[in-house]
Amino acid sequence: MNTPLYSFVQNYISSDPHRLHMPGHKGAKFLGCEPCDLTEIDGADNLYAPQGIIRESEENAAKLFGTGATLYSAEGSSQSLRAMVYLAALSKPGPLKIIAGRNAHKSFLTAAALLDADITWLYPEDSGYSLCRCGISPRTLERVLSEHPDAAAIFVTSPDYLGSTLDVAALAGAAHSRGVPLLVDNAHGAYLHFLREPRHPMDLGADLCCDSAHKTLPALTGGGYLHVSKTAPAVFRERARGAMAMFGSTSPSYLILQSLDLCNPYLGSGYTEKLAATIAALDGLKLRLSQKGWVFCGDEPLKLTLDARPMGFTGGELSALLQARGIYPEYADPDFLVLLPGPETPPGALELLEETLGAIGPCPALPGPKLELIPPHRAMTLRQALFAPTETVPLGAAAGRVLAGLSVSCPPAVAPAVPGEVLTEKILEIYGYYGIEGVSVVKE
Repeated sequence: MNTPLYSFVQNYISSDPHRLHMPGHKGAKFLGCEPCDLTEIDGADNLYAPQGIIRESEENAAKLFGTGATLYSAEGSSQSLRAMVYLAALSKPGPLKIIAGRNAHKSFLTAAALLDADITWLYPEDSGYSLCRCGISPRTLERVLSEHPDAAAIFVTSPDYLGSTLDVAALAGAAHSRGVPLLVDNAHGAYLHFLREPRHPMDLGADLCCDSAHKTLPALTGGGYLHVSKTAPAVFRERARGAMAMFGSTSPSYLILQSLDLCNPYLGSGYTEKLAATIAALDGLKLRLSQKGWVFCGDEPLKLTLDARPMGFTGGELSALLQARGIYPEYADPDFLVLLPGPETPPGALELLEETLGAIGPCPALPGPKLELIPPHRAMTLRQALFAPTETVPLGAAAGRVLAGLSVSCPPAVAPAVPGEVLTEKILEIYGYYGIEGVSVVKE
């Protein structure tokens, strides 16, 4: 598979050009990558109106993923996610109504606020409360769809941040039986199409899907995709480019675009075998550590999620222990530790991880939290709350106030409350458990 973007830039560099154009570094090496950093000069194409090398590279990606169209993002899944919400708004006349899993990324919330969407939340069906996990059954979706027949789209996150996946095929079936498109935040699962048995949302019936290539593929941070299925509503195919332009910078990084371009031949030549070998090694590692008492969560094959408390640790304590050995995890909270290896991870890193965890003897288990999330009352719309005058108050003074700010961190999380909802003691207890000391509320 060719690399039109990368090849163009290499040819440009080899011509020893006089760069009387942006960027301001003019190719001089400060970080070292500047010679490859271009803008929309003649021949470099335009990300939001591609007719040349970018269009050719995106078509290569669409063939690899088996989609109707794959568009590049130089701003991660966040840009693609916002574009998906906008496309949902275009697909049905009238006020925008979306049924969404509660563990939505904050980019979904900001897009919904900008578009004044009315969100019907699908709350976790798992017992207890977990910051990131949000199990949703097809039966529940069918019930909610029957109660909200005017929904423009279903939006879910799979995999979640802890590595649990939804039954996307069944959810797609439930959505399509009522003529409603399924949108999936697959930021953590770009690699799933390349399993020996593909499990990417595009393989399972999703209409729109966003991937963060940089999270699991060898792409630079910020590289992402918006995928449109071959059977998606026509408006999705026709307006996807404009949707991406609405939420994207007019100066996309050509470094990131070249990185996505170079991913194509990598993915098309032996990647499935590399991925299978990595997963086999991880399965062996999990088995050996499980025999020593470690508890793993989730079913996503390329993620190691440890339930730290059965071994006597919080996730943060376990993270500090690993960092002391030079191992830097992806994420930690009071309960879980997430590690994100891949085919590019050196074998020595996994050996050191096993040695470090294997040397830890069982400690008295820490009791798990007894947190409960009761769906809060909505006093204002999401848009009204995010645009309202605000003030920050400590948790002790927040009960009964209307949340105004985005109180969850970057990972797709089950928000105890979203802007516009009334804060309760139960919600504030959850905030306190996760170390949040103050919240932004609507001024009274």
